[in-house]
Amino acid sequence: MRAEEMESTTVDDAPTRERVATSILEHGPSTAADLAQRLGLTPAAVRRHLEQLLADGVLAQRQPRSTARRGRGRPAKVFVITDAGRDTFAHSYDDLAADALRFLAETAGDDAVAAFAARRLRALTEKYRPLVEAAPVEERPRVLADALSADGFAASAGTTPAGAQICQHHCPVAHVAAEFPQLCEAETAMFADLLGSHVQRLATIAHGDGVCTTHLPHPTTQATGPTTERVSS
Repeated sequence: MRAEEMESTTVDDAPTRERVATSILEHGPSTAADLAQRLGLTPAAVRRHLEQLLADGVLAQRQPRSTARRGRGRPAKVFVITDAGRDTFAHSYDDLAADALRFLAETAGDDAVAAFAARRLRALTEKYRPLVEAAPVEERPRVLADALSADGFAASAGTTPAGAQICQHHCPVAHVAAEFPQLCEAETAMFADLLGSHVQRLATIAHGDGVCTTHLPHPTTQATGPTTERVSS
């Protein structure tokens, strides 16, 4: 293939590669087969885009969490977004925001940072509350996840034997929250307030996890009133 043809192919492939990366961002760790089915691409096309995204450092390849084998072969490897890959997506906060919070912490203390974090989410709380409270109790995690997705958090809701989970595959403030955990703590408190439930933050992107995961126990096992808990890593 001539150089100009190769360059044209690379340019034309860019939107599809972005779709592949976005799909993994929104749905979490994915196999090549998952992506082919989800995006309507051939396995060969998916592999070609994955190889380029791996080479660009946007994706990393990992063994699946489950040790169960699929048939007689090895479990299919999953692809995840790297920190560098997340940098290619829009972030609401930058170095200026981190510098401002550092100044606030130095001049007014950590309590001031926590107060700022709570105030920042106040508008979101009031925006989401009518949507959540209008839904049946069992549908509220999904409704909240949908509202979060509309605001750029690429969230989803699911169930486990122990309760419901809300997963956020993108965090617009991850870089700042890595230094200021008060942002994550305020968000967890918002979930507890909106859902009227004890919630437990299992993982956060800011702490190096691939996804922010919040657990909500079944109503029969939840504590009285909204409370929050963070599992130590």
